[in-house]
Amino acid sequence: MSDKQDQLKEKIRELEGELAAKEAELAQMRLRLSATNVRLESVIDRIGHEIKLASKLQRLLSPVEMPNIAGFEFSTKFVPGTRSGGDYFDIFEHEDRLRFGIVLSSSSGYTMSALFLSVLMKISSKMEARRGLEPHEMIATIQREMGPEMKNDDRASLFYAVVDRRNFEMNYCSWGDTSAYLQLHGEDALTRLEAQAPALNKLSSVEARTMKVLLNPRDRLILCSDGVAKTANIEGKAWGESGLRDAIRSAPRQGVHELRNEILYRNENFSGKHEPDRDQTVLVLEVKDKVIKLAKN
Repeated sequence: MSDKQDQLKEKIRELEGELAAKEAELAQMRLRLSATNVRLESVIDRIGHEIKLASKLQRLLSPVEMPNIAGFEFSTKFVPGTRSGGDYFDIFEHEDRLRFGIVLSSSSGYTMSALFLSVLMKISSKMEARRGLEPHEMIATIQREMGPEMKNDDRASLFYAVVDRRNFEMNYCSWGDTSAYLQLHGEDALTRLEAQAPALNKLSSVEARTMKVLLNPRDRLILCSDGVAKTANIEGKAWGESGLRDAIRSAPRQGVHELRNEILYRNENFSGKHEPDRDQTVLVLEVKDKVIKLAKN
């Protein structure tokens, strides 16, 4: 009987030894996990800080003053996202002062946006935008410059238009998911300016073409970046193009600022968030009068 008791005691000691070893191993794992959590928190804090800096940079790069172009009124608003971003917009006069350009881009992230901006600056330094390139040729130039530097999952929506004040004709080309609408004066219907190609990516090879529309007094052009229509509510439902169209129709027919504010107000009410998850840009142009002021060459 004593032999069995001795064997049982020995077995208990073995199990206790194994348990102690396991506890020691578990303690080491907890220490390593704690150290990993500390490093992870540091990385998260750093990424959050970098996103905030990128957002601030994005805000600084966005124009705060629009050019004074006779016969047109503009209203713009850029709202930085709390999680992701990459919007950029500009309205600029050409060397031919009777023509001006409009550009609105929305990238899949800040890195992609920085690449887009660097390409724009490079092209601008070469005076490409002032040599009379058609919008689709301009976007093709941007694609050639960006393509080699893009990653496989990079995307960029881009709307580029040139308005000629001699005949009030707007030539434009759109790639991706930019929401672009023409609201004709005196008509309830909205005309969607459809994209000619999917969002720009590393392998884009679509042969897009420039489209033309004629602008008349009191007509409006409404441009919204991806982040507006893709806003989701607490149930995960997207605001969508229908929500945007309803906001445009319900806005006052006079006042570009009122239209812009109505879009953002309704979008915020839908999402229930004071700050959007991703960048949002709204740009509204209205034709006032067909007045041409010749600029000195």
